[in-house]
Amino acid sequence: MRLAIIVVVLVLIADQVSKIWVKTHMYHDESIVVFSNWFIIHFIENPGMAFGFEFGGATGKLLLSIFRLVAITFIAIYLNKMVKSRAPKAMIVSLSLVLAGAFGNIIDSVLYGVIFSESPRYIPQIAEMFPQEGGYAGFLHGKVVDMLYFPLIDTTLPSWVPVIGGEPFQFFRPVFNIADTAISFGMGLIILNHRRFFSEPAKEVSTSPAEELQSKQHSE
Repeated sequence: MRLAIIVVVLVLIADQVSKIWVKTHMYHDESIVVFSNWFIIHFIENPGMAFGFEFGGATGKLLLSIFRLVAITFIAIYLNKMVKSRAPKAMIVSLSLVLAGAFGNIIDSVLYGVIFSESPRYIPQIAEMFPQEGGYAGFLHGKVVDMLYFPLIDTTLPSWVPVIGGEPFQFFRPVFNIADTAISFGMGLIILNHRRFFSEPAKEVSTSPAEELQSKQHSE
């Protein structure tokens, strides 16, 4: 359990510190070039799912937040079960990454609308934490802060390419955050190692001789 707690806490700290700094130091759509033009801190807010995808307006946002809370509960229960059954450490780390990532984004959805002021899309205005006039949205309606942008390829497709020749092409376009990264790595590890994770029998927790003697005395 200690390993799972360490992974979850470290991911949550990194995720929330980066989001709070970006939210309180950058305006919406502002960019900071970190390395050349392939690693950029670009602040946007995502009202829906991971990697900038949206989901059904205000009602969809509420349903998505509720779904995330339910999913986190089930992941936490399953992770606890795997820890108790002494599952492989790689599986514990994978599940912990997924749990931490999901929890990191749900914090935004649940609390950010309440504790932050608005980051207007078309006005260069930096948000304030705990504003006197209150937050920009209600409970469960906060927006997820994204900032990691890796446009590794930014070019124009050759004219000979069918249909889309001559059009701009960019890879990788989505803007995401540390929580999204943790979920992706965790799920990737589970997919790559699913045979080992789910074929190895769980190890039973051994009991000491004293515990066995005590159990035998109780049974008598």
